[in-house]
Amino acid sequence: MLRTVSLYSGAGGMDYGFHLAGYETVFAVDFDKYAIGTLNGLLPKPVGTCGDVDTAPFPSASKVDVVIGGPPCQGFSVAGHMDPHDERSRHVWRFLEVVGELQPRAFVMENVRHLGENSRWASIREGLISAASAMGYQTRLSILRASHFGVAQNRDRMFLVGARDFVPTAPVSTTANQLPTSRHTLLDLPPIGTEGNNRLATAEVTLAARPVLRRSPFAGMLFNGAGRPINLDAPCSTLPASMGGNKTPIVDQDWLEGKSSTSWVHEYHEHLWNGGAPYGMKDVPKFLRRLSAEEAARLQSFPRETPWCGPTSAVFRQIGNAVPPLLAKAVAEQLRLDLESNRPGKKSTIAPMPLDELRAFSDRSPSLFA
Repeated sequence: MLRTVSLYSGAGGMDYGFHLAGYETVFAVDFDKYAIGTLNGLLPKPVGTCGDVDTAPFPSASKVDVVIGGPPCQGFSVAGHMDPHDERSRHVWRFLEVVGELQPRAFVMENVRHLGENSRWASIREGLISAASAMGYQTRLSILRASHFGVAQNRDRMFLVGARDFVPTAPVSTTANQLPTSRHTLLDLPPIGTEGNNRLATAEVTLAARPVLRRSPFAGMLFNGAGRPINLDAPCSTLPASMGGNKTPIVDQDWLEGKSSTSWVHEYHEHLWNGGAPYGMKDVPKFLRRLSAEEAARLQSFPRETPWCGPTSAVFRQIGNAVPPLLAKAVAEQLRLDLESNRPGKKSTIAPMPLDELRAFSDRSPSLFA
């Protein structure tokens, strides 16, 4: 069985996906105690430790085949204002430093789509690839949409996969031609408010006094706060880590249960689109409600029995920060096929590069290392 070390593990979305693909996580680390508690209950063995990646007691290199993880992404994200000076951005280099220390056959780094394609981060992106090459790894960078791999969520993520003996292969989509729907996923849970679906967001749903219209009823800003209504007949939009308050998505319960053939949001949007005046802030029907934490977890493709640790606010944060397990599983399965079909080469004797030297790669031309 292939053994993984997991960095910046969060609640274990990536780890559980790799577990489903036949890997064994032998060590995981994250600074969030609640997330590590969730991870330890989700995986077959409690291998997670709460701590800092900079000082973590990693296992010996001989016990590691693959290093995986999603370094903090706030500095690269639109939600984090894409701040090039965000100190959390240094962790992509710390990730590679650990790869250099453990020298696995392969690594998988996950991050936001913007790091993988935005011109602002071109030097960092090219620097990561160049540094990995200098360490003996061939790489493939892919932008993958979760809904194309069985997840009822249009969540785009970057995966930088490196391997010693081959150029990694991107996974092939399994559901791009038949996207999973939010409705089907939510109906897989017990009724809202009952055991197994009772971690509720209590923020009131109120209408915007000055709604912003888009062609889709599920875009624009019809409600106060950033929580938008979910189109139950399609994958939902990306679930943020800031859920729990008025940024929590909105569900039409009557539409979900089939009591109406269309959402109230469709009707209200049509009313506004045709020049109607906005309703009052409190004129929201009772059957419009916030998404529960358990529902958000299922939309991320976590199993129903996930033992979430911490208060509801911490659970929402863990879910929004996670890699969807089914997306991670697709990446893991393709990497396992690649590893099994390529004979392992001799391990590199290149000494691990210190963090400051790794980070210097972002300021150099990649052509220097061609």
